[in-house]
Amino acid sequence: MIQQAQFANGVAPEDPRNAVVVLESRGLKKTYGRGEKSICVLADANLTLRQGEMVAIVAPSGAGKSTLLHLLAALDTPTSGTVYFAKKAIESINDAALAEFRNRAIGFLWQRHQLLPDFTAAENVAMPLLVRGEGFASALGMARKWLAEVGLENRADHRAGELSGGEQQRVAIARALVTGPSVLLADEPTGDLDEQNAWAVFELLERLHRTHKLTSLIATHNMALAARCDRILALEHGVLRARETAASASGTPGGEAS
Repeated sequence: MIQQAQFANGVAPEDPRNAVVVLESRGLKKTYGRGEKSICVLADANLTLRQGEMVAIVAPSGAGKSTLLHLLAALDTPTSGTVYFAKKAIESINDAALAEFRNRAIGFLWQRHQLLPDFTAAENVAMPLLVRGEGFASALGMARKWLAEVGLENRADHRAGELSGGEQQRVAIARALVTGPSVLLADEPTGDLDEQNAWAVFELLERLHRTHKLTSLIATHNMALAARCDRILALEHGVLRARETAASASGTPGGEAS
């Protein structure tokens, strides 16, 4: 019998610990204000996100999950510490390359979908492609393809304001992925949805994660949804720690992190 090859730390080659590190943060700190009135939101946030993983970050609302995702997406700058993408510090790249990083490498899914209400679903999804300079017809065609991926091909020409909350979040998912990003960062993607829509959206994210070979980081306060991910990290007092959970994948999405 041939023994299976072993890689680092004696683990098998298919073990996720052998996967390439895509996104990483070291010593990430974010403080607002100065002196006695300063508020430390992130104290020492260290994260290693490997290719193909779906990782949950759990914490109560207001604990700093959004701040962390904004720093990882280069939408904000840390007080100290460094974010690395593909082993390169993003702070070391120029403004043009940083814009390219945001547009092509990262797909960002907001809790409140941030759609433009007077534009159609297809036009909203096409926006990131138009920003990068794609032609309108090409961008709209790709947008329609992604709306079909999220089950909204029949709603492509409806204005965002005419869609339900669950439909709007599906449009936002299509917009986050239309550029073909390496990493999906989702900030409380089910936070504004009822239980039925929350499960439907999360199951859609799971399917897209698998079929498009994404690397996904999902911030949530919902432990039942977090239990469906490969790993769970808890954000506690500004520090990320590995967390075990007794929540089952078949549980209701009502359980909150504490």
